[in-house]
Amino acid sequence: MGSNPGTNSGDLFDVRKLRRLVELMNEHELTELDLRQGDQRIRIRRGHDPVFVSGPPLAASAATAAPRAAEQPAAAGAIDNPNHVLIKSPMVGTFYAAANPDSAPFVRVGDQVGRDTTVCIIEAMKVFNEIPAECSGRIVAMLVESGDAVEFGQPLFKVEK
Repeated sequence: MGSNPGTNSGDLFDVRKLRRLVELMNEHELTELDLRQGDQRIRIRRGHDPVFVSGPPLAASAATAAPRAAEQPAAAGAIDNPNHVLIKSPMVGTFYAAANPDSAPFVRVGDQVGRDTTVCIIEAMKVFNEIPAECSGRIVAMLVESGDAVEFGQPLFKVEK
């Protein structure tokens, strides 16, 4: 690598910028920071709980593994049409269909969504995370209620492509 790291002021992954972000998190006692710049994204989390970014969640004990195993067939059965896809929760938290109790929901059954359409908010560790659809189509089912606790990978919406 012949170039000096961090010479590109727009580089979100510059080590000096990352260190400064961590310092700011510590200074302001933040537990999570999620930044996007163009097609780049960085999420920094701290704490003692493991965070699963992709892949199946690890079972902490046999007691928690049994309910997850029971949920798998139901989730698999939810896609009975090859033109349907599921929008799944990217984290553990509390699902909210609207920005606040007085606001209209982000989406309703029948609404068209695009990849960047915000479909809900998931609150995790007092941080409100806007969840994009990450697919295009029409919402055909809302699979959770506002205020419900959701797990990583839990289906939230069914979308017809």
